[in-house]
Amino acid sequence: MRDKIEIKDRRATMRRLWGYLKHQQWRLIITIVLIVLSSGLQLMGPLLMGRAIDDYIIPRDMDGLARLMVLMAGIYALASAITWLQARLMSEVAQRTVHMLRRDIFAKLQRLPLKFFDSRPHGETMSRVTNDVETISQILTEGSSQIVSSLLLGVGVMVMMLVLQPLLGVVAIGSLVALTLVVNLYIAPRTRLGFREQQKQLGHLNGIIEETITGQRTVKAYNQEADRIIAFESANRELRGHAIRAQTFAGIVGPIMNFMANLSIALVAGTGGWLAVSGRTTVGIVAAFLSYTRQLSQPVSQISQMYTQLQSALAGAERIFEILDEEDEVDAAVQPSGQEAIPAGEVVFEDVSFSYDGVAPVLKNVRLHAEPGSLIALVGPTGAGKTTIINLLTRFYEIDSGQISIDGVDLRALNKAALRQQLGIVLQDGFLFAGSVMENIRYGRLEASDAEVIEAATMAQADEFIRHLPDGYDTVLTERGGNVSQGQRQLITIARALLANPRILILDEATSNVDTRTERYIQEGMTRLMSGRTSFVIAHRLSTIRGADQILVINHGEIIERGTHAELLELNGFYARLSNSQYGGDPEIIAAEEAEELRALERSQA
Repeated sequence: MRDKIEIKDRRATMRRLWGYLKHQQWRLIITIVLIVLSSGLQLMGPLLMGRAIDDYIIPRDMDGLARLMVLMAGIYALASAITWLQARLMSEVAQRTVHMLRRDIFAKLQRLPLKFFDSRPHGETMSRVTNDVETISQILTEGSSQIVSSLLLGVGVMVMMLVLQPLLGVVAIGSLVALTLVVNLYIAPRTRLGFREQQKQLGHLNGIIEETITGQRTVKAYNQEADRIIAFESANRELRGHAIRAQTFAGIVGPIMNFMANLSIALVAGTGGWLAVSGRTTVGIVAAFLSYTRQLSQPVSQISQMYTQLQSALAGAERIFEILDEEDEVDAAVQPSGQEAIPAGEVVFEDVSFSYDGVAPVLKNVRLHAEPGSLIALVGPTGAGKTTIINLLTRFYEIDSGQISIDGVDLRALNKAALRQQLGIVLQDGFLFAGSVMENIRYGRLEASDAEVIEAATMAQADEFIRHLPDGYDTVLTERGGNVSQGQRQLITIARALLANPRILILDEATSNVDTRTERYIQEGMTRLMSGRTSFVIAHRLSTIRGADQILVINHGEIIERGTHAELLELNGFYARLSNSQYGGDPEIIAAEEAEELRALERSQA
């Protein structure tokens, strides 16, 4: 049953690959025509050699032999030129096909929901997009035309053998057919499975590499270099084992083919010599047969070797198509065009429940009401469900039950793209792309002018430090903004959100990575930004949310307290204890803290 399943998968994968290749069908047709011509010319070589022996060498006709040699040289030269041309065309077909495959898989990644990326290592996904696609590229560029050429040449050689001398043809063909059956029935399936496991383990290894490089600061901070080396070596050892098994089956093909080819030549030479001595054939035909036998063993060997590479390519293609078959991010919007705008920004959660795995609930019957233009603060311990509320509001994930509405419209009825254009999001770990500071801020609204970008940076209190960078707004940031500080990265992402001019603002611990002085800068800019906008703020520093219209205290997926800062302190519950842990609960300490922060801001501005 396993073999049947593998065959079915293989055929389905090949059909899907053909779906990409058929876009190049005219180039493929021309390539096949050239392969036919090349194979035909190669078939003429041994036949002319046999004629040279029988008609010119034995009769000692040197003039005739010279003319035939010129003809053979011309035929081989023409065959070489045609072979080069068809290889050039096939290379173009392969690269165009791989270009479409890369385009589709990258576009697919943009359509997948966040849960896809949250549920698997990034390095493993990258391996499918790079290594697996490259494997397909190699087999299309180097192997596909060679397989077709070998098939045509092999069939042509067998026909010529049977026409020239049937008995010798049966001897030569029979010995090689037996080998082909062994390779196809025993070695090839195991080779394919071996390469699939090799590709899978390579993806795991790439995941460890990507994770370690990304988290190198943490690795060094905790002196875990040795642990990372051990983890890498373990995965590397696993990859080595799978690779050895795959390559062992792949490598055994060549020696077997050489042995059978030499054995076949010996059988043909012996049988042909006996037939020539007995007068049933000529020396020239025997010589031609020896050449044809070598020609026949070559395509059989090439097909066997290419077949193992094809198994590796098919294994990679299966992994690619697994991603292409993933479900896109669902967007069942039913609102007619033009209805996605958020005029006021009223947000309501009604008995919303959600779990990431379908088993353990993260939110339980959450109810909240954010008036237009109000500031809603979400506080609570790590893992309480604060960020999950944001993930549901942005529709990064879909709720399990209940309803979320904006301005009275069910969130699921709004187009996701249009909805997110109305949302400004600043995450805890601000992400910057490789490019200039100007380009990173403009990411919030691509059509914005330079003046608008600078205005947004000024509002975010980022303009001053940006102008002190080596090239100001044209300073090129490295990947993830590694050449600026963490606080500066956060200010740039806040400027990006400001530029987007959202109706609803979401700040997921936006000031957690900055110092108190920088936080005051940000707060000043945020005060202007949040004016007239509905804002959701997640913060561990309670100093940033004391002026919130409503503070929601979340624990174990439930809202356990709600009210203003003063009301919650008076309630003397969870929020009050949280405040006590940060400020000792003393109003004078809190007032002194705020005053000192204000003086620090005034001194910096002076």
